[in-house]
Parts: sequence; C-alpha cells; structure tokens
Amino acid sequence: MSAQFITSVVTLVVIAKLIMVSCAYLILLERKVAAWTQDRIGPNRVGLSFGVLPIRHHCWGAGQPLADGIKLFLKEDYTPPGVDRGLFLLAPVIVVVPAMLGWAVIPWGGYLGWGDSVLHVTAAPIHIGVIYMLAIGSLAVYGVVLGGYASNNKYSFLGGLRATAQMLSYEIPQGLCVLTVILMHGSARADMLVNFQANAVWNAVYQPVLAVIFFTCILAECNRAPFDLAEAEQELVGGYHTEYSSMKWALFFMGEYMHMITGAAFFTLLFLGGWDLPLLSEPLVGGIALVLLKTGVFIGKVALLLFLMIWIRWTLPRFRFDQLMRLAWRGLIPITLLVMLMTGVMVFLQQPAWVALVGNGLIALLAVWLGPRIPQGAAINRRVPLPGSRFCPPKPVNPTS
Repeated sequence: MSAQFITSVVTLVVIAKLIMVSCAYLILLERKVAAWTQDRIGPNRVGLSFGVLPIRHHCWGAGQPLADGIKLFLKEDYTPPGVDRGLFLLAPVIVVVPAMLGWAVIPWGGYLGWGDSVLHVTAAPIHIGVIYMLAIGSLAVYGVVLGGYASNNKYSFLGGLRATAQMLSYEIPQGLCVLTVILMHGSARADMLVNFQANAVWNAVYQPVLAVIFFTCILAECNRAPFDLAEAEQELVGGYHTEYSSMKWALFFMGEYMHMITGAAFFTLLFLGGWDLPLLSEPLVGGIALVLLKTGVFIGKVALLLFLMIWIRWTLPRFRFDQLMRLAWRGLIPITLLVMLMTGVMVFLQQPAWVALVGNGLIALLAVWLGPRIPQGAAINRRVPLPGSRFCPPKPVNPTS
C-alpha cells in the first residue's frame, strides 16, 4: 500500500468519526444558542454519569445528545398505512449518504511531508474536488422529494415540492459562485484553491458579494431558517418528514447537520483560506504537528460558521415562499452572473485581484439602486383593513351623501 493511500484512509476514519460526534453535539449547540438568543438557560441537567459512572457534575448538559440518541433508538418505529414502503424506507438513507460523501475532498490539514513524498491530508485527493462537492451536495434533494412523495400525506407532499423548487433554484447561484472562483484561480482542485489564498488574501476579501451569496445558498441548500419552507411547522406540520419517527426521523436531521458541516467546510475552502491563518506565514508542507495545527484552524473556522448558521436561525423570521423564489431568480442569480462576467473580463485582461473587490463594490451599489426600481407586478400580500388592528384607515366620506 502507498503512503498516500494510508494517509487517505486515516483521514477518512478520523474525520468521519469527528463529524458523527459533531452532529450529535451540534444539536446541543443549537439548543444552547437558542437559549442564549431568547435569554434562557437551555439544557444543562443531563450529565455524563447516567446513574452509573461516578460523575457528580452535570457537565453543562454534555450528556443531553447521548440521552436524545438513546431515546430515538428506543422510540416506536412506526410506518403509517398507505405509504410506498420501499421509497419510504429509502428516503432517509438518500438524504444521509450524500452528506457523508461530500466532505471527502476537503484538504483538512494541507500537506504532510513524509521522507521524499508529499502526502495530501484528505480522503480523496482528486483533481475536480469542488465540482465533486457541488455534484454530491445536489443529490440530497432526491431523498427529501421521495420522503414527501412516499408518505402519502398532503403536508409531506407539499414539503417535498417546496424543497424541490427551493434546492433547484438556489443550486444555480451556488454553482455560479463556484465557477467564478474556479475562473479566478484557474483550478478546480480543492487544495490548490487553498494554496492560492495561503500567505495571501482570502477570496472573501476580493469577492465579498460572492461570499455572502454563497453562504446564503448554503443555508437554502441545508433547509435552514430563514429558508426552512420545506418543513415550516406552522403551515405543514413537519413538511416532508411529517410521517417519520424514531431513527428514520433522526436520519433526516443527521443529514441536515452533516450538510451544514460540509457546507461550512466548502465555504471555508473557497473563501476563508482553508487552513491558512492571517498574518501568519507557514510552510505548505510540514510534519505531523503542522498538519494537526492546520486541521485545528480549519475545524475552528467551520465551527464559527456553524455558530453563525444557528444564530441566523434563531434571529431571522422565515421567508414567504414567493419571497424565497424572488430572492433567487430576481436577486441572487442576476448578481452572480454579473460577478462572473466581471471576473471573466478581469482574468482576460490580466488585471490584479484587487480589481475584483472594486467590481464587487460597484455591483453591490448597482443592486441596491436598481432593486427597488424593478417592477414588482401585482401586490401579492395586499393589506386588508381590520377594525381594532394597527391597519384600519378611516373610510372615505362621500360628500354627496
């Protein structure tokens, strides 16, 4: 076996275990951030003793994810009558599998120097890494659609339809963002995109508009608020997973949190310099200590982005569905097309990278000025006067009466 194969296998095993544990504790982080946002305490009673180990401290609720996992394993696995049983059982698996495969090309720790060899600290060092991530991430929509269709439930079916329209719409600006970064650097290799930013300026500085749009698309692709229209509890009970219970229900949420981790790692790779630290010049190739340091930096950036995703969920209200579609088709897609066109002209004329920052600023000003002036069509959410409410204009007086 080659040294690169052994390195890839070790990276695969370690990162897979880390992501599995992170999914459980992301739920605890979600509940803690929700409590912090709402000025509550949050879960802090379930420790790690479980009545067996001699641990008296509650460990700030660190045992809560384990207790939730045990509860889900022991809950009744109910399959409603009338469902398409094969597709009903297959849908949660189709949601989880792409999320478990998407991060395989992430260069977590850069390069490991081993004798005369330079080893890639990644599970799959392929040449089309970012294209692979884009393609694998788009497969999760099939599980959501099949779960909504196979449930034989109108709420679930509506949730599946919403998820289809939403994911297909937001994949377009997301793909355009990735193509723009590839156009800017001339490579689709994940490690090379980090190398271009290492010891230099990150892409988020040169392309801030693109970074904001890409992060917005990640939220929409993960069905995170304010883009969680596919499961909107106030309208669709639970959306596409209304009829699911026990571990099948848990698989949907495991897939969501895995997609969050993969999306945050994708954003870090494209716009935050991967393992690079600002104002700190480090060699690209190093020993195990340097690889561990770079991996810690990468994971730290991913953790900050995950916190930001959760913070946004408990801060912003949910979009209406027509607003969701309008944001993608009349906002994000035209802007990303303009940014890609500007980047193409910049690369063709061999202009320095700071020209992209100026172009991003001009495009943002154009969008702010032009947005309110675009015809909106008929008023969809026309306000109806209601006596006793905040909107109750007086009735016009007829002078002839």
